[in-house]
Amino acid sequence: MIVVKVGGGAGMNYDALCADIAELWRAGQRLVLVHGGSDETNKLAEQLGHPPRFVTSPSGYTSRYTDRATLEIFVMAVAGKVNKLLVERLQRLGINAVGLAGLDGRVLEGQRKAAIRIVEDGKQKILRDDWTGTIERTNAALLRLLLDAGYLPVVAPIAASTQGEAVNVDGDRAAAAVAEGLSANTLLLLSNVPGLLRNFPDESSLIAHIPRGAVEEYAGVAQGRMKKKVLGAVEALHGGVGRVVLGDARVAQPISRALAGAGTVIE
Repeated sequence: MIVVKVGGGAGMNYDALCADIAELWRAGQRLVLVHGGSDETNKLAEQLGHPPRFVTSPSGYTSRYTDRATLEIFVMAVAGKVNKLLVERLQRLGINAVGLAGLDGRVLEGQRKAAIRIVEDGKQKILRDDWTGTIERTNAALLRLLLDAGYLPVVAPIAASTQGEAVNVDGDRAAAAVAEGLSANTLLLLSNVPGLLRNFPDESSLIAHIPRGAVEEYAGVAQGRMKKKVLGAVEALHGGVGRVVLGDARVAQPISRALAGAGTVIE
């Protein structure tokens, strides 16, 4: 069992991704796809006159500030457009994919963070009316039910709070939680860089291998969104996943290449 997370930034080769999934699926590989949608969310937010706002936590992680209007834009862009167009690509390749938000059947569930602490202009502030969450449980039984019936789950990172509210959750950490829940042997985190770069954005500075016990030491090397990917990798490894690969979603056969060791391999 492998769990693949593809990022939602610009430059992702979704056609190559889905073609690779189709080949692996027909060869008998059980697989769940988790995806992001940041680029489409940003575009839609601008079009709707509610431009995105990104904030930084005291620990240095950058995330989207999600008020209720932003949450609804995120649902439209990610669970609507990105999810269904990935399902369409797979269906056209003969793969019976099923698109879900983590909200559906509580595939992803956790606490809503109604207020968050941020650092802005060197000062710590509290932002309220926040609709993000931290995953505490996955409905792995529902995903296994779909897999056992021959369906390929495609999951958008919109979770259910414990009160049943829709919340925006980090896609990399969502994929880590799914991988843990399904006892996956491999988690692939694919984005628009070849892996963890020692000197971002210099792609020749790729770190090809990180020993399992040393991954947290590399958190300081990660820049921007890669910080969350390293955090997701740590959570997956602590949850019993055997291997995590940070790979490139811009290339042909991105999953097969990552499985063969292209990217940053943590094992």
